[in-house]
Amino acid sequence: MFQVITVPAFEDNYIWLICKDNHCLAIDPGSAAPVLARLEALGLTLDGILITHHHHDHCGGVTELLEHYREARLYLPRHEALPGLDGIRVDEGDLINWHGLSLTVMHLPGHTRGHVAYYGAGMLFCGDTLFSAGCGRLFEGTAEELYHSLNRIAALPDETLIYPTHEYTLSNLRFAMRVEPDNAAISDYLRQISKLRRQGLPTLPTLLKREREVNVFLRCEHENIKFNVENHLSEQLDTPLHLFSALRRWKDVF
Repeated sequence: MFQVITVPAFEDNYIWLICKDNHCLAIDPGSAAPVLARLEALGLTLDGILITHHHHDHCGGVTELLEHYREARLYLPRHEALPGLDGIRVDEGDLINWHGLSLTVMHLPGHTRGHVAYYGAGMLFCGDTLFSAGCGRLFEGTAEELYHSLNRIAALPDETLIYPTHEYTLSNLRFAMRVEPDNAAISDYLRQISKLRRQGLPTLPTLLKREREVNVFLRCEHENIKFNVENHLSEQLDTPLHLFSALRRWKDVF
């Protein structure tokens, strides 16, 4: 019923367009130019823009897009500072209904304090909270906040399609191999992703079921990961949260 189109931007960003008939929603348009080009090429009308957080590479194209599509609705996270942007503020549990699609807002702090995601019809548009085989950096929130946000995502159905906004899969898998070198799912996925990237193809979206197998940040209760991280960092990690925090610190310098 709905088609999702990938619009590359900058070095490794993806802007997502949810399309039905000749209408669409744009998720995190950090740049207007590639979106405008795709809309024109496909004969699409922009009905709405959904923002997950305040970083410029996720919202920098909003003003220009609204100059071209003045009737488009802008949805902004309630707890994010977005100077110069005025729209419908959304928060945990709010619903966005569009052409038969109902998207639920999830407040997922960690990467930023007010970060949100949009979930519906088996799709999650999660901004910089979860990446394939990885997760976002801690810019404003705490490790505990991000850990709980990822656990909320992990509780969604297996067949949920995850739409992050960065092409980080290959580098994330290389890190995952360091953390969990005996995980055959990671090594198999790394081969698949390496082939896709050699062909210049995107690695997203990803299935949540797969992420539970290859994403070490969703696997913090596994003893083999705990053993390997403790050995690498030479510290004892008493809880899954402590392990997650240590993993995030390790990834920051990987």
